[in-house]
Amino acid sequence: MPNPEPSAEPQYAPASPAPAPWQGVPQVAAEVQALRQQFRAPDLCVAEMLCDRHPQADTAFILADAQLNFQRLSYGELAQASRRLASGLAARGIVRGARVGVLMAKTRQLPIVLLALWRLGAVHVPLFTAFAGPAIAMRVQAAQASLIVSDPDQAPKLAGIDIPVLESGAPIDLLIDGHQPLARSERIGPDGIFLQLYTSGTTGAPKGVPVPAFAIASFIAYMRYGFDVRADDLFWNGADPGWAYGLYYAVVGPLAIGRANVLLAAGFSSELTRRVVDALGVNNFASAPTVYRALRRDGVRFARPLRVASSAGEPLTPDITAWSPEALGATVLDHWGQTEQGMGIVNCWDERLRSEVRPGSMGQALPGFVAGTVGDAIALSVAHSPLMWFKTYVDAPDKTAERFTPDGQWYLTGDAGRHDGADFFFASRDDDVILAAGYRISPFDLESIIAGDPAVAEVAVVGRRHAGSISGEVIEAFVVLGRDADTEGLAERLQRRVREHYGAHAYPRHVHFVTSLPKTPSGKVRRVELRALGDDEIRALGRH
Repeated sequence: MPNPEPSAEPQYAPASPAPAPWQGVPQVAAEVQALRQQFRAPDLCVAEMLCDRHPQADTAFILADAQLNFQRLSYGELAQASRRLASGLAARGIVRGARVGVLMAKTRQLPIVLLALWRLGAVHVPLFTAFAGPAIAMRVQAAQASLIVSDPDQAPKLAGIDIPVLESGAPIDLLIDGHQPLARSERIGPDGIFLQLYTSGTTGAPKGVPVPAFAIASFIAYMRYGFDVRADDLFWNGADPGWAYGLYYAVVGPLAIGRANVLLAAGFSSELTRRVVDALGVNNFASAPTVYRALRRDGVRFARPLRVASSAGEPLTPDITAWSPEALGATVLDHWGQTEQGMGIVNCWDERLRSEVRPGSMGQALPGFVAGTVGDAIALSVAHSPLMWFKTYVDAPDKTAERFTPDGQWYLTGDAGRHDGADFFFASRDDDVILAAGYRISPFDLESIIAGDPAVAEVAVVGRRHAGSISGEVIEAFVVLGRDADTEGLAERLQRRVREHYGAHAYPRHVHFVTSLPKTPSGKVRRVELRALGDDEIRALGRH
């Protein structure tokens, strides 16, 4: 009898659900259901939920620049300016469903532009200001954008893109001053799209993610339970709104709960971050691990202790959690999420959900979600996650199908990890798992060990194939040195650390000292680039 044809469908291991502690807290479970009901209203209006329902005298954003000039934008000012600008954009042909790229820094006009688009039922396509022209062109052309709103200094990047451009500054002020307020904001309902983001491209070509108005409910859940933003907090999520973490939780999330966020119109520096925190009295702070590593490297200490410190984007290494209590006043807690779903697994700051943080844990299921694993993949339950919102990529049915188990019951995140009880532990992006000598090795585990050496500022571990190798991939570490670090004997010391703390089978056979690591514009390490480097290219990166 002939062997059966191999199945073209991927074979999935049985799902392993994890407990979701929030379900055992009746008050929190009731709040989640209330959020779901509120944001399933058929007449849902984004502008109303993000602005118009809040006291008009309250502060929507604190605007800052590099010279520590501060200005407050109230909800009343935001409402009036955005209504007038919406009328001006409508006169330019922007209608419900139109895609509009926004290439702007974190200035006063940014939230006004975004809210004006949402009043019209238009869809905001975020464009990171550090993008080069081709990355911008890919996004606006894929989205079939009707308009690009751009800062003047960004305009040269738009050369050759055949889409109308509206410059910020005086042209927007003229539209605001020259039009009457829009009489009625569009009610797009829970399934209406108000954002269209593109994934960062760490594991393949960027994919379009349409974000429905219902997603705001999950953003509120993270603001409440993840950040625990309180009425008397001074909150600052410094992430850039050109990316999901900044757009969802530095713009939309704060607006949704009626709490101000700081928008700093300046490039990052450790010293400027310290000065803003100290000047404003920030006590609830969120940023990417890259920022915390820079603060540690530069010896930053905040004058007043933080109440809350949170991190997302890449896993936190133990050196940061060990350093932060004394330097910042609070232990930085790790949170996990994606463009496709927002935050889903977090170490909650909400006192009702606080638990002892286990070393290396990125937390437990955020209220509104139930998580588990399917084989090595971290997964979210479709049926039991009342705040889940992702359904499809834009015009990519095959890529969408890859994200769900064949029965449609689990969303597969593409990240590998495990859970121990309710706690989740990150291993790697799917494409980053190292296969060496028959072992599956998590680069994050090795990076955590190596980063514990005081000479190391940053590290990325990858598997690289070498001609003639019979053991699969060769484990290699790319190390950015700290200030005044001595490299004599350092490679051997780092290799010994891995042998002693992880195992002899997983030590890096090669340690490369480099001046920097390749990263996406949002700060995630591009390990795929490191794997592809030739020996000559590695030598060009720094000392070999």
